Amino acid sequence: MSELAEETFPEIREAVRRLCADFPGEYWQKLDRERAYPNEFVTALTEAGFLSVLIPEEYGGSGLGLEAACAVLEEIHRSGCNGGACHAQMYTMGTVLKYGSEKQKQEYLPKVASGELRLQAFGVTEPTAGTDTTRISTFAKRDGDDYVVNGQKIWISRAEHSDLMVLLCRTTAREDAAKPSAGMSVLLVDMREAVGNGLTIRPVRTMLNHATTELFFDDLRVPAENLIGEEGQGFKYILSGMNAERILIAAECIGDGRFFIDRASAYARERSVFGKPIGTNQGVQFPIARAYVQLSAAAEMVTKAARMFDEGHLGGTEANMSKMLASEASWYAADMCIQTHGGFGFAEEYDVERKFRETRLYQVAPISTNLILSHVATHALDLPKSF
Repeated sequence: MSELAEETFPEIREAVRRLCADFPGEYWQKLDRERAYPNEFVTALTEAGFLSVLIPEEYGGSGLGLEAACAVLEEIHRSGCNGGACHAQMYTMGTVLKYGSEKQKQEYLPKVASGELRLQAFGVTEPTAGTDTTRISTFAKRDGDDYVVNGQKIWISRAEHSDLMVLLCRTTAREDAAKPSAGMSVLLVDMREAVGNGLTIRPVRTMLNHATTELFFDDLRVPAENLIGEEGQGFKYILSGMNAERILIAAECIGDGRFFIDRASAYARERSVFGKPIGTNQGVQFPIARAYVQLSAAAEMVTKAARMFDEGHLGGTEANMSKMLASEASWYAADMCIQTHGGFGFAEEYDVERKFRETRLYQVAPISTNLILSHVATHALDLPKSF
């Protein structure tokens, strides 16, 4: 399939494609049936250095920017694989890199880069707070050299497969804080020590294999030296991580969309009905072409957002817009691909239905389309807030 623009980071993309070729659809289908974690795939990505592209060279990484990381995740998804098992490592470690002490960076980043430690869990969302992060209630109370954590988190992916977790909690009650976003702090939790000693993990079974869990904190003690940055400034610290998350997931959606367009185009050329390929019918051609147009436009927005991030701009609006456009483009492409395949689109062997389920997530997580529209309305258009 021809591309409208020259491919960025072609060497990285080709290397990712070669790696992903060793993990075909059958590998992912088996994991999906068993709800198993792709340890072999994550190990291969780690050993190839793809999960440490954002870590500076002095800490054992490649020292590249978010645009390069987007290229990695896009190609993973275009190849039919799924980066959801490990993509959090790219954006959660940014909190440590940007706001952690030099001691914390020296202690953790080289081990994350080498694969000795996995930093893949991001503990933010709570059952009663949802996407209103200012209303989280998980509380960390200082007690001597420790913080004692109590509370609950939900929709925390990869907690069972991560050595470390970036945890956002309150250290000052919301009603006592200067403003709703104040009084929150970030702790780096060692999951190896926490589980069974104040932290309980409960898997949440969903329609896709995403290693999703619910976390319960019951007097979990976390060393005070694991505080990232200053106490009470945690909300600010995770904002850049959230923007990176949205841009990286947008890149995954672009990869998903390309997967669906590639599969639909190939099937439309090969599948013959009434003596001719179904792709000769405009009723089949036009939805594929529309998916390509929409995805190409969304990809330009993702590139813009990634470059702004790499240049040091917060770019919250651009990050949100890229995620919305990419997720909607990938979902349209997914629906088109199913329709092109007809009944075969629901057959496991074609490996379309698995990706169909996976890409649907991204209009809901990590932020819903309606909340993105609310952000754009109030931040870009200066419209009054509705709450």
